[in-house]
Amino acid sequence: MFKKLIVLPSLLLGMYFNTFGQRQSVDVQHYGISLTVRDNTDKISGTAEITVRFLNSVGELRLDLVGPEIADTGMTVLKVTERSAVGHTAANGGKPGAPNSVKNVPFRQDSAAVYLTVSAGKDETHTYRIEYAGVPRDGLIISRNKFGKRTFFTDNWPDRAHHWLPCIDHPSDKAAVDFDIITPDKYTVVANGLKTQEVLMADHQKRTRYTEKAPLPTKIIAIGIAAFAVDHSADVQGIPVYSYVFPENKKQGLADYGKAGEILRFFIQQIGPFPYKKLANIQSKTIYGGMENASAIFYSEESVGFKYIEELMAHEIAHQWFGDAVTETGWEHVWLSEGFATYMTQLYLEHKYGKDTLKAELKDDRKKVIAFEKKRYTPVVDTTTKGGYTQLLNANSYQKGGWVLHMLRRQVGDSIFWKGIRSYFATYGGHNANTTDFRQVMEKVSRQDLGDFFQQWLYTPGMPELTISPSGGGLFTISQQQEHLFTFPLEYAIDDDPQIHTVQIKDRVTVINIKANHTIHIDPQINLLFEFGKGM
Repeated sequence: MFKKLIVLPSLLLGMYFNTFGQRQSVDVQHYGISLTVRDNTDKISGTAEITVRFLNSVGELRLDLVGPEIADTGMTVLKVTERSAVGHTAANGGKPGAPNSVKNVPFRQDSAAVYLTVSAGKDETHTYRIEYAGVPRDGLIISRNKFGKRTFFTDNWPDRAHHWLPCIDHPSDKAAVDFDIITPDKYTVVANGLKTQEVLMADHQKRTRYTEKAPLPTKIIAIGIAAFAVDHSADVQGIPVYSYVFPENKKQGLADYGKAGEILRFFIQQIGPFPYKKLANIQSKTIYGGMENASAIFYSEESVGFKYIEELMAHEIAHQWFGDAVTETGWEHVWLSEGFATYMTQLYLEHKYGKDTLKAELKDDRKKVIAFEKKRYTPVVDTTTKGGYTQLLNANSYQKGGWVLHMLRRQVGDSIFWKGIRSYFATYGGHNANTTDFRQVMEKVSRQDLGDFFQQWLYTPGMPELTISPSGGGLFTISQQQEHLFTFPLEYAIDDDPQIHTVQIKDRVTVINIKANHTIHIDPQINLLFEFGKGM
């Protein structure tokens, strides 16, 4: 996602984690989400049918859900039932589960979760129906837009879905999802997946259903309910592209969001097939500049007319492959989402506007990484953050992550880089991956050992801090000032000579010899993340 607009300002099978990092031996297969929203109250009525495969025998299933709080906020579970099993179980020889009568399931609830008393064996699949109600304090934002119109928008990243939905609120758990949403009939509903039904009901109500078969983590499950102007702006290789904007912003909004088709076409060509059945770009109430919900991207309500709308949209559309289809196994690997979206955006801009645009973007991002490092000295893969994961939305995850991909591209070459990117998506699309998974894919494709490269740029804090001093007679001394030595190719040019020279840096001090009385220009092509030290 884009952080809040200021100018407009390995295939994971095994243990899963709830939002507090506790191990759970379950894998959610499907969420069936039914919600009723009203205009005369912020209280919602919900039913979640959750199909769970048990990886081990357990007697209690814990689902993340914020319980009742003051002022009627939080979700109160009213009833839990279990219906017949679906799928295959070890107990019946791998055959589809036989129908069973609906039965009540004992449960208890605290401020953070609901606990179901179950009797589930290893490899069994069960479906539980949870009825609940309450006023969401977060996650589902019920408010008014800048035109004073009432709106309802989910805003789940990073682990805020459990404010309104019983779930396993962690990126490692991905599930298909269906929606059955009842609203006043004046509203339009948009959600992940394809719309399967929209019918008027009695008392000026409307029912809208969507279905998404691709597995999603809860962070990108999306429901948007508002008065919208809707446009079907393009079809790209069979993928319909839609724009949803507030009616007051119709002319400008549809023009702005109409840029999506060209962006989508570029990424499909470069990365691989679009992972979902549609792409909707939606003006919304989100705390971020943009939120990459799968097939239903939410943009800040101030995004219409935003000077950098094309860059913003490219970032969020790139996320559909990286962050959505390929989801990081845990928050510490969020660069696989944000760093990828950052650099894929820059590659789109390079494709459309030329290499100088890419260089300008990289120079600006390098300044941001240097500034961030002065405030927080930590590696890109940051395992120290426990809770409050929005703090990971920083220059390490975005700009430094993007820079790592740029340097990797330069090391392996353009064709191998794109081959690796396509292979990574083809291997892990629909699943989870971590940094090691990505490294192994790139090593296989490039036939290079990238262990040291990944270690120094992603697992080691900092970057090369260089001083470069003339030593007389055409000699220049290049010194690494930072604590940990880095190994990297340093490019330089002499005066206005177009030839690019390269020296391999690995020691504390390296001496190079050029013609006397000439000026040296370091990193003229903008290919290295580094800082000139104070001695320069």
